[in-house]
Amino acid sequence: MQIDIKTSGVKPVRNTYAYVEKRFGDKVASRYQEASYDIQEEINFHYRPLWQPEHEIFDTARTVIKMKDWYVLKDPRQLYYGTYTQTRARQQEVLESNFTFVEKNQVLNTISAELVTKAENLLIPLRHYEWGANMNNSFITGYAYGATLTNATMFATMDRLGSAQYITRIGLLIDGNQGTSLELAKQNWLEHPLWQPLRESVENMLVLKDWYELFVAQNLVFDGYIYPLVKHIIDRDLVAHGASAISLLTAFMNEWFDETQPWVNSVIKTTAAESKENRAQISQWIEKWQVQAQAVAISLLKLVDADESDIALIDEVFAKRLSKIGLVAKGAAA
Repeated sequence: MQIDIKTSGVKPVRNTYAYVEKRFGDKVASRYQEASYDIQEEINFHYRPLWQPEHEIFDTARTVIKMKDWYVLKDPRQLYYGTYTQTRARQQEVLESNFTFVEKNQVLNTISAELVTKAENLLIPLRHYEWGANMNNSFITGYAYGATLTNATMFATMDRLGSAQYITRIGLLIDGNQGTSLELAKQNWLEHPLWQPLRESVENMLVLKDWYELFVAQNLVFDGYIYPLVKHIIDRDLVAHGASAISLLTAFMNEWFDETQPWVNSVIKTTAAESKENRAQISQWIEKWQVQAQAVAISLLKLVDADESDIALIDEVFAKRLSKIGLVAKGAAA
């Protein structure tokens, strides 16, 4: 008996969805394109929101920024649900192994009490900052326009919640799962004079109505100051003196900031290039929030008994970032 095995090519009926074909042409589309472009609800709304009848539920007028096509605010990482969850799962595996190593080998016990206390005082209250960033990106996701942007801000929303949870776990490692470090951090966040500038700024952001201003304030300006500053303090004041475990426990936050910077930069750069009005408005927002971010940075430097002149280093880092975007920092500290 003879069996002939033949192969045959199967031509798909279509290359992609009609709405994707309309934008990119009749060709095979990427998963990112199919999951991100032109899926923003635009028609068939039943009624305007009763709490805000001047707007549609999804309305481009919820910000003063104007764009001809909101879908140009794409994510250079090209993350959609599948690639996002796979990427974060791999990162979580690495960080979980870091936590397991530190806990199993009692690495924190090899660090001086002074350094552990410094790490605790600096890091644990930042769980409240991360929670605020979670809320802010959730607001942006709810009221922004265009799924290429809101998909990415939803991912950022969950990332910030994850960061807050990891900081919480660092606190529990420090206090032996007693929760005392979390209570102390909450007390410091609410009452310690040097934490009040950051707390005030977070609360100011929580009540912003223009979602794009919130994007600038949270994801560009404040993250652009807080993340480099905290990493600088950890590397110089902790890791360099033997507290390398803190670097292991905060690895995700550093990787996340490096990963998300190009996305935030791309959104700001594309928006500013759209019109002179957009550029002027974004520059005004940056100047407004940079003044507050600088005050926060100085307070955190005082918190760890560091030289306030270090703010110049963070200013320089932020100025270089703005330069790459095509903007100029106007609020540099003297």
